[in-house]
Amino acid sequence: MFVLDPRLEQDTYVLGDFPLCRLLLSKDANYPWFILVPRRADVSELFQLDGGDQQQLWKETTELAETLKDSFAADKMNVATLGNVVSQLHMHVIVRRRSDLAWPSPVWGHSPASQYAAEQLAEIRQRLKMALDDDFKFWRVKPCPLS
Repeated sequence: MFVLDPRLEQDTYVLGDFPLCRLLLSKDANYPWFILVPRRADVSELFQLDGGDQQQLWKETTELAETLKDSFAADKMNVATLGNVVSQLHMHVIVRRRSDLAWPSPVWGHSPASQYAAEQLAEIRQRLKMALDDDFKFWRVKPCPLS
C-alpha cells in the first residue's frame, strides 16, 4: 500500500494525482518546486518500477515540465531524482529563472525556505488547472490549503 514519506508530507502541499504520481508543491516559495511521487509501495529507484510505470512516470514528468515551463516563464527546468535524504522514489521538477536566489547553483540548501501566502498558492493552483489535462485530479481535502 502506498504511503507518502513523512518528510515529504511535512515539507510539501499535496496538489493532486496524475494516473501514477501524486503531485506535491514544496513549501518553499523561493522557487516553483514540484515533486512527483509514484503511488507505488516500497519503491526507491526508477528501475524498481515496471516498464509501464517507468513510461507513465516519464509521461507525467514531461507533461508537468512542459506545463510549468510555459506557465511560469522558466529559463530552465531542473528535473531530478536523488533520494539521498528521502529514499521514497520522487521526481523533482523545479522551475528555474536567471533571477532566482540560487541561479545558477542547485536550489538544495541554498537559501532558507520562504513561506507561500494563501494568494500565491491559489494562483499556482489556478495556473495548473488551466494547463493540465483531464488526467490530473486536484485534491479537495486537507492538508492542502489550496482547496
